[in-house]
Amino acid sequence: MAKKILITGGCRSGKSRRALALAQNISGEKLYLATAEALDSEMKERIGKHQRERGAEWKTHEEPIDLVPVFKKLEHRSGVLILDCLTLWISNLMVKRQEHDFILNEADRLIGQSEKMQCQVIVVTNEVGAGIVPDNKLARDYRDLVGEINQRFAQRFDEVIHMVSGIPVVLKP
Repeated sequence: MAKKILITGGCRSGKSRRALALAQNISGEKLYLATAEALDSEMKERIGKHQRERGAEWKTHEEPIDLVPVFKKLEHRSGVLILDCLTLWISNLMVKRQEHDFILNEADRLIGQSEKMQCQVIVVTNEVGAGIVPDNKLARDYRDLVGEINQRFAQRFDEVIHMVSGIPVVLKP
């Protein structure tokens, strides 16, 4: 099976740019799974910027919630699939009022499906636990859930890269 890479780091640390740079060295189809929804003008602008950075060679799939069926549909493709981003997906599930255990189960299903993929998989996620403790329960629940899911991906993926100010720091292997 092809390599599975997790790229983590703070906001605007260069995670997506690093994912694209790694993908350029992989032959075959270029697939991009976006979890963002253009709900306001700022997000529309960010999505447009990311689309321009990717270029025309990328085939984009947009899915904010049901990622496992998309992965299954693409399971036998060659090349590379970038999932951008895991933390936004978790937020989308929380907004839909999905329960903690349901979200953890969906993350485990996504990891399992990732391991079946014939293409290389690069998952982008945010490191949200390095700052201050949030002052409200919802934000703390989000931070804790993201931390738990990031750990699960990091444990089972082949490679983990932490981006710091645009510099990749390889944590695993």
